[in-house]
Amino acid sequence: MSSSAEKYLKPEVIRNVARLDLRAKFIVEGFLSGLHTSPFQGFSVEFSEHRRYSHGDDPKDIDWLVYAKTDRYYIKKYQAETNLTGYLLMDLSESMAYTYRQELTKFEYSICLAAALAYMMVHQQDPVGLVTFDEKIRASLPARSKRTQLANILSLLSKAQPTGPTEVAKNLQRYAAMVKQKSLVMLFSDLLTDPKPVIDAIRMLRFAGHDVIIFHVLDEAEVHFPFSGMCDLRDPESNQNMLVDAAGIRKDYLEALQELRENYKKECRSMGADFVELDTSMRFDKALVEYLSQRQARF
Repeated sequence: MSSSAEKYLKPEVIRNVARLDLRAKFIVEGFLSGLHTSPFQGFSVEFSEHRRYSHGDDPKDIDWLVYAKTDRYYIKKYQAETNLTGYLLMDLSESMAYTYRQELTKFEYSICLAAALAYMMVHQQDPVGLVTFDEKIRASLPARSKRTQLANILSLLSKAQPTGPTEVAKNLQRYAAMVKQKSLVMLFSDLLTDPKPVIDAIRMLRFAGHDVIIFHVLDEAEVHFPFSGMCDLRDPESNQNMLVDAAGIRKDYLEALQELRENYKKECRSMGADFVELDTSMRFDKALVEYLSQRQARF
């Protein structure tokens, strides 16, 4: 793997890149440079015409089914052209602006991922759209596959700000009413809300024929709880403060978080949706693999 490209998969490095378009480009190129050169290790290739991906090949020609089975990139010589319509749904909740000790806030991390996915989709000639929301939908771009769409999406993302309370479930319902075409819905949120209405809204999207990936983005500190002593914790959406003994609540907190995520995973699995656990210390490629696996499964 090219170490110079791989470094851009690290949030602490991409933070130093000012422009969102370059962040997206570097993340995707870093992802695609992570090529494995070892042979197939016992996997029987299902197609007769394959060769290893090399620099300069079009990423849309990668056989993601082979990748899913081998963790290696191969080009299928005669691959049918298929297109997937995707929508990026970005939560503008004030809680998304939080970071404890990481370089990127939850929102900045999500913006980088969304920009990279938009970059990949446009370069694969897949139509992609964007919806940003808090208590209501703040901006929306219908899905398009033209190269100019990437600039439109990046422009909206770069101007978006996480500033207030949010209504995740209601806005998933509004999306369903707004977009009738079956699509891949990619939601970026910390989901700091009652899970039941959100799960019900995901079920409604699946019933309407949409595929769904939930990117559950938490701050690294929210996942690992590195606090000690007496902590003054504030809910950024209710502005309520609570003084707690970190050692006294750490075990209960981590168990509650694990239970929440397991519940989402179980419910999503039961309805054929994907739930991806992310935190702001993680490399960006985990989310990109999830998207590409979903894309391959569609065809």
